Formats: sequence, C-alpha cells, structure tokens
Amino acid sequence: MKNALITGATKGMGRAIAIALANEGISLAVCSRNAADLAAFKTELLQINPAIKVFTAIADGSNKNELLQFAKGAQQELGFISILVNSLGMYAPSRILDDGADTFEKTINTNLMPAYELYRYFGKAMIAARDGHVFNICSVAALNPVVEAGTYSVTKAALLSLTKAMRLEMQQHGVKVTAVIPGSTLTNSWAGQNVDKNKMVLPEDVASAIVNIYKMSAGANVDEIIIRPAGGQL
Repeated sequence: MKNALITGATKGMGRAIAIALANEGISLAVCSRNAADLAAFKTELLQINPAIKVFTAIADGSNKNELLQFAKGAQQELGFISILVNSLGMYAPSRILDDGADTFEKTINTNLMPAYELYRYFGKAMIAARDGHVFNICSVAALNPVVEAGTYSVTKAALLSLTKAMRLEMQQHGVKVTAVIPGSTLTNSWAGQNVDKNKMVLPEDVASAIVNIYKMSAGANVDEIIIRPAGGQL
C-alpha cells in the first residue's frame, strides 16, 4: 500500500486531494491546527475506504518544528512516504506596499517553507527507493503576478521555481515532481464573495488531475499542469 502526506488537507484543494487518494486505496498523513476538524476528517476518510491507514497530527504546517514532527510521526506510523502533496497556502489580498509588518514572513512560511522542508526531509529516502512523486500546488499568480496580492504572487512564483529545481535534482533518480498551477479555484479564499461555482475550477478538478498524473506509466511525468476556468480568470 502506498502512503501520501498532504499539507493543508482539511480544507479546499488539500481536502479534495486527500479524498481522491483515499478512494485510490492510498494511506494518508494529514495535519491541522484544529483537533475537531482533524478527528472528523479522519473518520470521513476511513468511511470512504476502511482499508487504508490515516495518520493525523495536530500541527501548524507553517511552523517548521511542528511540520517536521508531523513528517517524522507520519514516517514512523505509515512507513515510506512515496507521495508528497504540498497544498498548504494562504492568500493575502494586499499590495506589497500595504502589507502588514509580518505578512512577508507569514506568507513565506505558509506558501514556500513547507514544500522546501518536506522535500529535504523525504527526498533522500525517495532517491534511495527510486520511487516517489511530489506535487506542489502553485498558482497562475506564479505566472502572472496579481498586483492586489503581490506577496502571494511572489511566494507562488518561488514555489514554482523550487518545483523546477526539485525536478532537475530528482529526474535521474526515478522520482517525479509536478507543479500543479490552478487558476480561480473555489476555496475558502473566496469566502464571503458572490461567485458562481460554475465559472470556477473546483477543488475536485485539481484532485482528479493529480490522481490521473500519479497513475501514469513509470516513464511519464507531467512537469506542469495549468487548470484555468473555462471562461477565463475571475
């Protein structure tokens, strides 16, 4: 049985990805700062597929020490982690000149640091096993910066660059790395706004893409996939 670790797994895209992987019979490691959300989601995942294992940890994924403790616990509980999905993210709707004093640090520690640290934690084991697939959830803001979310755009561009560096390091070792680049996706970032879900990418669309990419033959890798709303960005 394969094992996956997913950050940001109790909400939005991460949640949809976890459900999709559970349906594929893949055991999961998920964390959250909210114990109640975590317990409810574990129950839901085991109802979806009682044959899998689900490791949970109360942890803040933007805190390096808590993140690495979660990674260590997942490895001890599940064994070799062959699928890593870096889905944790925050969207700060602010121009850079209007950012708060801690906006840059918080956004870096949420959108970029976890992917870097988890890659360093699991990467060498993946190389030794010649097995693994890393999915980093980027954003179209990495390609076309959003002036109303400048620091978010910068961190997502950095994540895309990190993904490319990971791929170059890993490609000779049989380990795959994919940048998933969604456009306007119906997540909590849109809470309180009047939006039409039929004009947006759904979290389940992103999850479906990841499952299908993962199931490709050993010799095929999707370097990047861009998923935009059919009618254009909102």
